[in-house]
Amino acid sequence: MAPRPKRRRSSGPSGAPGGQLAAQIGGFSPAPATDSPDPNLAGAGAGGDGFGSRRQQDPPPVLQAGGGGGGQDLVGAARIGVGDLPDAVLQDIIALLPTKEAGRTPILSSRWRYLWRTTPLNLDCLQLPADLGALAGAVSRILAAHGGPGRCFCVDTRLFHANPRTLDAWLRSRALDGLQELDMCGFRRQNELAPLPLSTFRFSRSLRVAALSECTISDGAAQAFRFPQMKKLELERVSISDASLHRAIAGCPILECLLLGHSVGSRRLRIRSASLTSIGVCSPLLGDDGASTGIVEIIIQDAPSLERLLFPEVHHGLRVSVIAGAAPKLETLGCIYDIDISSRFVFGSMVIEKLRVVGSRSVVSSIKVLGVNIYRLSLDMVIELLMCFPCLEKLYIQSYRSGSNNLWRRKHRNLIRSFDIRLKTIVFHRYRGIKSQINFATFFILNAKLLETMRLEGGHHMDDQSFLARQHEMLQVERRASIGAKIDFTRDKCDHYLTHVKHVHDLSITDPFECTCPPE
Repeated sequence: MAPRPKRRRSSGPSGAPGGQLAAQIGGFSPAPATDSPDPNLAGAGAGGDGFGSRRQQDPPPVLQAGGGGGGQDLVGAARIGVGDLPDAVLQDIIALLPTKEAGRTPILSSRWRYLWRTTPLNLDCLQLPADLGALAGAVSRILAAHGGPGRCFCVDTRLFHANPRTLDAWLRSRALDGLQELDMCGFRRQNELAPLPLSTFRFSRSLRVAALSECTISDGAAQAFRFPQMKKLELERVSISDASLHRAIAGCPILECLLLGHSVGSRRLRIRSASLTSIGVCSPLLGDDGASTGIVEIIIQDAPSLERLLFPEVHHGLRVSVIAGAAPKLETLGCIYDIDISSRFVFGSMVIEKLRVVGSRSVVSSIKVLGVNIYRLSLDMVIELLMCFPCLEKLYIQSYRSGSNNLWRRKHRNLIRSFDIRLKTIVFHRYRGIKSQINFATFFILNAKLLETMRLEGGHHMDDQSFLARQHEMLQVERRASIGAKIDFTRDKCDHYLTHVKHVHDLSITDPFECTCPPE
């Protein structure tokens, strides 16, 4: 979990309810709230330009937090204060603020106290005090002060397991009426999983996003799992049986994104859904005997809208089968890997084991983005995959060992003449500039006529200009088949696995392999 910001001690007013709330959740020290704004604030004056003597000193900002009324700017155009905006616009602004900042707005005036209480509530426990007791107190006070409705409630799983009844009471609060997003965050790897609170089901008509974690969904609870508005569902370390998992998915008729992470109990996932566009399955936890305790088989039987099928981690013993014609829109796949010898990926009649085609070599023309995690770098393996996915446009590859020298000029000279490489983007992680990697990259630089970008990501050596100059020469960049192709050498941004899927929201990203982490 990311470190939390330190709280600043509030010395603000406590007479007004809004002031109390701001102080309790870590507010700043504001001027006392009044119903009559300071006449020196924008638009509050009885005459003139509304800025009093401040205009003589420096031009005020265009937007002020005071009351209504505009005034004129230096070229005669009317200036608009925040107070001039209609309530609906101000409520939208408050709804976009982080929890603590939104909770401070009531101290501005009585109007802002009303606005905060009627703005759909975004309550994120990760933005509140880290101490468990203080956090529980802050959440209770916020829910008691707010009039609802609720938009998003992100609750720390520590609170869930410390006192399940408290969470159940919070979920019944009128401040969360009409809740659209429920996120159980801050995974703690509890030894015992508490039952999913039954009060969750009171949001059956409103909930659109649910990230449930560290809980048990019983067969009885799954019978009530009906969320007709649900579009995104994540189950992280949730105990649920096969039958209940399929019943829960069926209870979300317009579900678009499904992320299953480290859950236990269910072993086989069969997908028959007209609405699902993205599916992500993380590796299951292992039992004391080393055997998997979660999903080991995925069968895509009928998914006409499916576009992304993702495996954010190496999933030991995973068997994936996509029935021929079951996913005609599937464009993004990965990571597929050879690290686990028991994993198996089947597309129609084509079978891939350890990144080798062992069945009939049929063609899957819909795949355009592919992530490959290969233990020993092998150009032969990748070429074989390209022949299976002939319309591939983006390739993300990561290897751990150099493998063979990847010599190709004689071995693949006939292939070069007949095979059309359609790759436009290649991203090579863990690039060190050794011989096997140079030969691998050179194959595409000299033969991929549609190549637009090749990005070679590595460590600190990417800052060495002499290293880059030698690489530029050995890769024969000046002889590239695609004149406009860019060969970029960059530092690794992060230590993530190839896919950047950490939350069900990430499944909506068009290219989940593209790193979006901020630079360090």
